[in-house]
Amino acid sequence: MGELWPNLGSIMGSLVFIYAMFKQFFPDHLQDYFEKYFKKLVSFAYPYVEITFDEFTGERMKRSEAYFAIKTYLSNKSSASAKRLKADVVTDSQSVVLSMDYNEEVTDEFQGVKVWWSANRTIPQSQRISLYPADDEKKYYKLTFHRRHRELITETYVSHVLKQGKDIATKKRQRKLYSNSPSDSWYGYKRSKWSNVVFEHPATFDTLAMEASKKEEIKNDLIKFSKGKDYYARIGKAWKRGYLLYGPPGTGKSSMIAAMANLLDYDVYDLELTAVKDNSELRRLLIDTSNKSIVVIEDIDCSLDLTGQREKKKEKDSDENESNPVEKKAKEEDKKESKVTLSGLLNCIDGLWSACGGERVFVFTTNYVEKLDPALIRRGRMDKHIEMSYCCFEAFKVLAKNYMEIDYDPSFGEIEKLLGETKMSPADVAENLMPKSDDDKVGTCLERLIEALKAAKEEAIKMAEEEARVKAENEEKQKQQSEKEKKELQQSDKDVKEVKENGDVAKEVKESGVAD
Repeated sequence: MGELWPNLGSIMGSLVFIYAMFKQFFPDHLQDYFEKYFKKLVSFAYPYVEITFDEFTGERMKRSEAYFAIKTYLSNKSSASAKRLKADVVTDSQSVVLSMDYNEEVTDEFQGVKVWWSANRTIPQSQRISLYPADDEKKYYKLTFHRRHRELITETYVSHVLKQGKDIATKKRQRKLYSNSPSDSWYGYKRSKWSNVVFEHPATFDTLAMEASKKEEIKNDLIKFSKGKDYYARIGKAWKRGYLLYGPPGTGKSSMIAAMANLLDYDVYDLELTAVKDNSELRRLLIDTSNKSIVVIEDIDCSLDLTGQREKKKEKDSDENESNPVEKKAKEEDKKESKVTLSGLLNCIDGLWSACGGERVFVFTTNYVEKLDPALIRRGRMDKHIEMSYCCFEAFKVLAKNYMEIDYDPSFGEIEKLLGETKMSPADVAENLMPKSDDDKVGTCLERLIEALKAAKEEAIKMAEEEARVKAENEEKQKQQSEKEKKELQQSDKDVKEVKENGDVAKEVKESGVAD
C-alpha cells in the first residue's frame, strides 16, 4: 500500500506530460480525430446523456428564453437542496430569485426518472473589452440523464420544464400598465414602442358597484376564456375576446378594466389611437404586445373618425377651400396626425393579424354606443356588450360596504326609493359616501347622500319641465308657422285665381272689340 501513492503520482505525471506533448506537437486535425474517437470509446462505458442550455442563443445579445425558464423552474429545488446559492433580482419580478451557484448540482424526478441539473460557466482565458457579453463568460445549465430515458426526457420532460418555468415567472412577475410611445421614439438604445409603469390598481370585482349576478356572469366569462386555449384551437378561432363597455360617465368603466386585469393577472396596454400615424404602425404596436394582456381603447367614439359609416370618397372639392390657405393648412395638419382607418383597426382586432399572439382581451369603452359603426362592435369583434348603468340599490349596498363597512341602516329604504326615482352615477354616490373629515360619521355620510339624491331629483324634474316647456314652445311655433304657410298658400291660390279671372275678362273684351 505504501508503494501505491508514489506509483500513482508518477503515472499521473506521465499522463500530464504526454497530454502536453500531444497538444503541442500533434496537428489540430489529428487532435480532433483522436478526441472524437476517444469520446466514442468513453461513451460505451459512460451510459449518461448530457444536454446543454446556453444563456445566449446564436443571435448576438439575444438571451435564451429556455435558459431563464430553467433558472426559474430550478429556483425552488435549488433553495431546498443546493448548498451554495445565488440571489438575483430579475427584471419585472416581485421577489428575489434564488438559484444554485456555479458548479452546484440538484436532482429532479419526472415520472419516476431521476435527472441531474448543474449550473456551469467557462471564463475567458484573456481579459478583453467586448460589446457582446456572449463572447466572454459562457453560462449554461447542463441536464444529465440515463440514455435509456432519452425519448422521455427529450420529448416530454424538457417541454414540461420550460412550460413550468414560464408559468412560474408569469405568476411572480410585476404586472405592467403600458402606453404606446410616438413612433419617432421607437428606435435607438433602450427605446421601445411601449412605455410602462407598475400596474397597482386595487379594483376587484368585489369592490365594483354592480349587481352581483352581473358581476358573476362577467367573471365566469373571463375565467372560461382564460382556460380556453384548446377550445379556441379546436373551433379555429384566434384566442382572443372583445368586450364593449358603454354607459354614462362615472359608471365604473375604467374600474371594470382594472378588475378584469386583477382577476386574470394580465398586463394592460392602453392604446392611444391619436398617437398612431397609420394602419402599419397600429399593426406593429399590437404585434409587440404580450400574451396574457388586455388591450384597451378608451372613449373610442372620441379617438378617431371611427364613429359613423365608413368614409366615402368625395368626388369634388369646393374652390372656396382651395382658396382659403388657413383651412387648407388645418386639413394638412389633420392628415399628418393620424391616418388610422376603421378598416385598419378591424383588421388588427379581427383579421389575420389578430392571430399574432394569444390569450388577449380587447376592451373598448364609450359613452355613446349609438355613435359607433355597427361593423366595429358586432359579435366576433366585441363579443360581449356590458352596459355600465347608473347606480342601483344593489350597487349602492356594495359602495356602502366598501366606504363605511356597513350592511344595513334604517335610511336604506329612503335611499332605495330615491335611487329608483333619479339617475346618479356610482362615482357621485361614492363621493357622497366618502367621509370628508374624522368627524364624519355613517349617519352624516348617508344624510349627505340623501340630500344629494333629493337635489338631483329636483334638478331632473326642473330639466324635464324645461324640456317640456321648450318642446311645447317649439310645437307652438311650428303650428303657427304651419298656419302662416297655409294662409300664404291660400292667399297665393286666391291671387292666382283672380289673375286668371281678370285675364279671361280681358280676353273677352278684346275679342268683343275686334268683332265690333
